[in-house]
Amino acid sequence: MFPFFEIFPGVFVYSFGITLTICFFAFVWNLQRLAKRFWYSFSFFTQNILWFFLSVFFFSRAFYIAWRWQDMKFIQDPIQFFLMNEYSFSIFGAIFWFLVVLGILTRLERSSISRYIDWIVLSFLFVLVLGYIWSLFWGQVYGKPTDLGIEISYTNSYTQVEYQVPIFPLPIVYAFVSFLIFSGLYILSLFLHIKGFIGYMWLILFSIMILIFDSFSGKQDIISVSSVFNLPQIFSFILLVWSSFKLYSIFKNKSSSQIEKI
Repeated sequence: MFPFFEIFPGVFVYSFGITLTICFFAFVWNLQRLAKRFWYSFSFFTQNILWFFLSVFFFSRAFYIAWRWQDMKFIQDPIQFFLMNEYSFSIFGAIFWFLVVLGILTRLERSSISRYIDWIVLSFLFVLVLGYIWSLFWGQVYGKPTDLGIEISYTNSYTQVEYQVPIFPLPIVYAFVSFLIFSGLYILSLFLHIKGFIGYMWLILFSIMILIFDSFSGKQDIISVSSVFNLPQIFSFILLVWSSFKLYSIFKNKSSSQIEKI
Protein backbone atom coordinates (compact mmCIF):
# COMPACT_ATOMS: atom_id res chain seq x y z
CA MET A 1 0.00 0.00 0.00
CA PHE A 2 1.22 3.49 -0.82
CA PRO A 3 1.69 5.97 2.04
CA PHE A 4 -0.36 8.45 -0.03
CA PHE A 5 -2.65 8.74 -3.03
CA GLU A 6 -2.65 11.53 -5.61
CA ILE A 7 -6.36 12.01 -6.34
CA PHE A 8 -5.76 15.14 -8.44
CA PRO A 9 -2.52 16.62 -9.77
CA GLY A 10 -0.77 18.04 -6.72
CA VAL A 11 -3.54 16.93 -4.33
CA PHE A 12 -2.47 14.09 -2.03
CA VAL A 13 -4.47 12.04 0.46
CA TYR A 14 -2.31 10.27 3.04
CA SER A 15 -3.30 6.79 4.15
CA PHE A 16 -2.28 7.66 7.70
CA GLY A 17 -4.92 10.39 7.79
CA ILE A 18 -7.53 7.98 6.47
CA THR A 19 -6.63 5.47 9.16
CA LEU A 20 -6.78 8.09 11.92
CA THR A 21 -10.27 9.02 10.77
CA ILE A 22 -11.39 5.37 10.72
CA CYS A 23 -9.85 4.75 14.16
CA PHE A 24 -11.51 7.86 15.61
CA PHE A 25 -15.01 6.84 14.53
CA ALA A 26 -14.36 3.21 15.56
CA PHE A 27 -13.26 4.49 18.98
CA VAL A 28 -16.39 6.62 19.38
CA TRP A 29 -18.63 3.78 18.18
CA ASN A 30 -17.10 1.37 20.68
CA LEU A 31 -17.42 3.92 23.48
CA GLN A 32 -21.14 4.18 22.75
CA ARG A 33 -21.51 0.41 22.56
CA LEU A 34 -19.69 -0.24 25.83
CA ALA A 35 -21.43 2.63 27.62
CA LYS A 36 -24.57 0.54 27.95
CA ARG A 37 -22.72 -2.48 29.25
CA PHE A 38 -20.60 -0.63 31.80
CA TRP A 39 -23.39 1.79 32.78
CA TYR A 40 -21.49 4.89 31.71
CA SER A 41 -22.97 8.11 30.37
CA PHE A 42 -21.86 8.47 26.76
CA SER A 43 -22.62 12.18 27.00
CA PHE A 44 -19.60 12.58 29.31
CA PHE A 45 -17.43 11.99 26.26
CA THR A 46 -19.53 13.76 23.61
CA GLN A 47 -19.92 16.91 25.70
CA ASN A 48 -16.14 17.16 26.11
CA ILE A 49 -15.05 15.74 22.77
CA LEU A 50 -13.57 19.07 21.63
CA TRP A 51 -11.25 19.21 24.65
CA PHE A 52 -10.14 15.63 24.12
CA PHE A 53 -9.54 16.19 20.41
CA LEU A 54 -7.59 19.45 20.73
CA SER A 55 -5.38 18.23 23.57
CA VAL A 56 -4.60 14.92 21.87
CA PHE A 57 -3.87 16.58 18.52
CA PHE A 58 -1.71 19.40 19.87
CA PHE A 59 0.34 17.53 22.43
CA SER A 60 0.80 14.32 20.43
CA ARG A 61 2.24 16.56 17.70
CA ALA A 62 4.42 18.41 20.26
CA PHE A 63 5.70 15.12 21.69
CA TYR A 64 6.53 13.90 18.20
CA ILE A 65 8.57 17.03 17.44
CA ALA A 66 10.47 16.56 20.72
CA TRP A 67 10.95 12.88 19.88
CA ARG A 68 12.41 13.70 16.44
CA TRP A 69 14.12 16.91 17.50
CA GLN A 70 17.24 16.17 15.47
CA ASP A 71 15.07 16.45 12.33
CA MET A 72 12.27 18.78 13.43
CA LYS A 73 14.38 21.51 15.06
CA PHE A 74 14.65 23.26 11.71
CA ILE A 75 10.97 24.29 11.72
CA GLN A 76 10.91 28.03 11.00
CA ASP A 77 7.27 28.80 10.26
CA PRO A 78 4.80 28.12 13.12
CA ILE A 79 2.30 26.75 10.61
CA GLN A 80 4.70 23.89 9.93
CA PHE A 81 3.81 22.64 13.41
CA PHE A 82 0.40 21.67 12.05
CA LEU A 83 1.43 20.50 8.58
CA MET A 84 2.21 16.79 8.40
CA ASN A 85 2.97 14.52 5.48
CA GLU A 86 3.69 11.31 7.38
CA TYR A 87 3.18 9.56 10.72
CA SER A 88 3.79 12.71 12.73
CA PHE A 89 2.08 11.98 16.05
CA SER A 90 3.31 10.48 19.29
CA ILE A 91 1.02 7.81 20.71
CA PHE A 92 2.38 8.52 24.18
CA GLY A 93 1.67 12.21 23.77
CA ALA A 94 -1.90 11.29 22.85
CA ILE A 95 -2.33 8.89 25.79
CA PHE A 96 -0.73 11.24 28.31
CA TRP A 97 -2.83 14.27 27.46
CA PHE A 98 -6.01 12.27 27.05
CA LEU A 99 -5.50 11.09 30.62
CA VAL A 100 -4.70 14.64 31.76
CA VAL A 101 -7.97 15.98 30.29
CA LEU A 102 -9.86 12.98 31.68
CA GLY A 103 -8.37 13.64 35.11
CA ILE A 104 -9.34 17.32 35.02
CA LEU A 105 -12.90 16.59 33.90
CA THR A 106 -13.45 13.88 36.50
CA ARG A 107 -12.09 16.16 39.20
CA LEU A 108 -14.52 18.89 38.11
CA GLU A 109 -17.43 16.49 38.50
CA ARG A 110 -15.93 15.32 41.80
CA SER A 111 -15.40 11.72 40.70
CA SER A 112 -12.35 9.57 39.98
CA ILE A 113 -10.50 8.76 36.77
CA SER A 114 -10.93 5.11 37.75
CA ARG A 115 -14.65 5.49 37.10
CA TYR A 116 -14.11 5.78 33.32
CA ILE A 117 -10.73 4.18 32.69
CA ASP A 118 -12.09 0.68 31.91
CA TRP A 119 -14.58 2.01 29.40
CA ILE A 120 -12.00 4.13 27.58
CA VAL A 121 -9.19 1.57 27.60
CA LEU A 122 -11.25 -1.23 26.04
CA SER A 123 -12.39 1.16 23.31
CA PHE A 124 -8.83 2.29 22.67
CA LEU A 125 -7.56 -1.29 22.52
CA PHE A 126 -10.22 -1.99 19.94
CA VAL A 127 -8.67 0.51 17.50
CA LEU A 128 -5.04 0.00 18.55
CA VAL A 129 -4.95 -3.37 16.80
CA LEU A 130 -6.26 -1.77 13.61
CA GLY A 131 -3.70 1.02 13.87
CA TYR A 132 -0.74 -1.33 14.18
CA ILE A 133 -1.94 -3.50 11.29
CA TRP A 134 -2.22 -0.44 9.07
CA SER A 135 1.20 0.80 10.21
CA LEU A 136 2.66 -2.31 8.61
CA PHE A 137 1.61 -0.86 5.25
CA TRP A 138 2.55 2.72 6.04
CA GLY A 139 6.08 1.83 7.06
CA GLN A 140 6.02 4.43 9.84
CA VAL A 141 6.33 1.77 12.55
CA TYR A 142 9.11 -0.65 11.74
CA GLY A 143 11.84 -2.71 13.31
CA LYS A 144 15.56 -3.03 12.78
CA PRO A 145 17.60 -5.78 11.07
CA THR A 146 17.63 -9.00 13.09
CA ASP A 147 18.42 -12.65 12.43
CA LEU A 148 15.41 -14.40 13.98
CA GLY A 149 13.93 -15.90 10.82
CA ILE A 150 10.73 -13.80 10.95
CA GLU A 151 11.99 -10.67 9.21
CA ILE A 152 10.07 -8.86 6.46
CA SER A 153 11.24 -6.63 3.60
CA TYR A 154 9.93 -3.28 2.40
CA THR A 155 10.29 -2.88 -1.36
CA ASN A 156 7.84 -0.07 -2.11
CA SER A 157 9.71 2.95 -3.46
CA TYR A 158 7.54 5.31 -1.37
CA THR A 159 8.13 3.56 1.93
CA GLN A 160 9.70 5.52 4.76
CA VAL A 161 11.64 2.50 5.99
CA GLU A 162 15.31 3.28 5.59
CA TYR A 163 16.56 -0.30 5.62
CA GLN A 164 17.12 -2.22 2.38
CA VAL A 165 17.44 -5.56 4.18
CA PRO A 166 14.77 -7.69 5.96
CA ILE A 167 13.84 -6.22 9.35
CA PHE A 168 12.01 -7.25 12.51
CA PRO A 169 8.19 -7.19 11.94
CA LEU A 170 7.50 -4.79 14.82
CA PRO A 171 3.98 -3.67 13.78
CA ILE A 172 2.86 -7.30 13.37
CA VAL A 173 4.16 -8.15 16.84
CA TYR A 174 2.49 -5.09 18.35
CA ALA A 175 -0.81 -5.89 16.62
CA PHE A 176 -0.73 -9.52 17.76
CA VAL A 177 0.17 -8.72 21.39
CA SER A 178 -2.42 -5.90 21.49
CA PHE A 179 -5.07 -8.31 20.22
CA LEU A 180 -4.15 -10.84 22.92
CA ILE A 181 -4.35 -8.15 25.60
CA PHE A 182 -7.69 -6.87 24.26
CA SER A 183 -9.18 -10.38 24.10
CA GLY A 184 -7.95 -11.32 27.56
CA LEU A 185 -9.09 -8.13 29.26
CA TYR A 186 -12.44 -8.08 27.45
CA ILE A 187 -13.19 -11.63 28.62
CA LEU A 188 -11.99 -10.75 32.11
CA SER A 189 -14.29 -7.73 32.19
CA LEU A 190 -17.27 -10.07 31.80
CA PHE A 191 -16.51 -11.72 35.13
CA LEU A 192 -14.54 -9.17 37.15
CA HIS A 193 -16.38 -6.00 38.14
CA ILE A 194 -13.79 -3.93 40.00
CA LYS A 195 -13.82 -0.42 38.56
CA GLY A 196 -10.41 0.63 37.32
CA PHE A 197 -8.85 -2.84 37.28
CA ILE A 198 -9.19 -3.45 33.52
CA GLY A 199 -7.98 0.06 32.65
CA TYR A 200 -4.90 0.12 34.84
CA MET A 201 -4.04 -3.48 34.01
CA TRP A 202 -4.02 -2.58 30.32
CA LEU A 203 -1.76 0.41 30.96
CA ILE A 204 0.63 -1.90 32.81
CA LEU A 205 0.63 -4.54 30.05
CA PHE A 206 0.89 -1.91 27.31
CA SER A 207 3.87 -0.31 29.07
CA ILE A 208 5.58 -3.68 29.43
CA MET A 209 4.98 -4.39 25.74
CA ILE A 210 6.65 -1.12 24.72
CA LEU A 211 9.52 -1.59 27.17
CA ILE A 212 10.31 -5.01 25.69
CA PHE A 213 9.61 -4.73 21.98
CA ASP A 214 10.59 -1.13 21.29
CA SER A 215 14.15 -2.36 21.75
CA PHE A 216 13.64 -3.74 18.22
CA SER A 217 12.50 -0.38 16.81
CA GLY A 218 14.41 0.78 13.75
CA LYS A 219 13.75 4.45 14.47
CA GLN A 220 16.01 6.74 16.41
CA ASP A 221 14.98 9.66 18.58
CA ILE A 222 16.55 12.30 20.75
CA ILE A 223 17.20 9.73 23.51
CA SER A 224 18.18 6.62 21.52
CA VAL A 225 20.99 8.38 19.62
CA SER A 226 23.04 8.34 22.82
CA SER A 227 21.37 5.61 24.88
CA VAL A 228 20.16 2.00 24.68
CA PHE A 229 16.66 3.26 25.48
CA ASN A 230 14.33 5.50 23.49
CA LEU A 231 11.70 8.08 24.41
CA PRO A 232 8.69 5.70 24.15
CA GLN A 233 10.40 3.38 26.63
CA ILE A 234 11.00 6.26 29.04
CA PHE A 235 7.34 7.27 28.84
CA SER A 236 6.18 3.67 29.16
CA PHE A 237 8.23 3.25 32.35
CA ILE A 238 6.60 6.36 33.85
CA LEU A 239 3.18 5.05 32.78
CA LEU A 240 3.98 1.66 34.29
CA VAL A 241 4.87 3.17 37.67
CA TRP A 242 1.76 5.41 37.73
CA SER A 243 -0.71 2.71 36.68
CA SER A 244 0.83 0.19 39.10
CA PHE A 245 0.36 2.67 41.94
CA LYS A 246 -3.27 3.30 40.92
CA LEU A 247 -3.96 -0.43 40.72
CA TYR A 248 -2.39 -0.94 44.15
CA SER A 249 -4.57 1.85 45.53
CA ILE A 250 -7.72 0.17 44.21
CA PHE A 251 -6.98 -3.11 45.96
CA LYS A 252 -5.80 -1.33 49.10
CA ASN A 253 -9.05 0.64 49.33
CA LYS A 254 -11.10 -2.46 48.55
CA SER A 255 -9.34 -4.45 51.29
CA SER A 256 -9.84 -1.61 53.78
CA SER A 257 -13.57 -1.41 53.02
CA GLN A 258 -13.93 -5.19 53.49
CA ILE A 259 -12.16 -5.01 56.86
CA GLU A 260 -14.46 -2.19 57.99
CA LYS A 261 -17.50 -4.29 57.10
CA ILE A 262 -16.17 -7.15 59.21
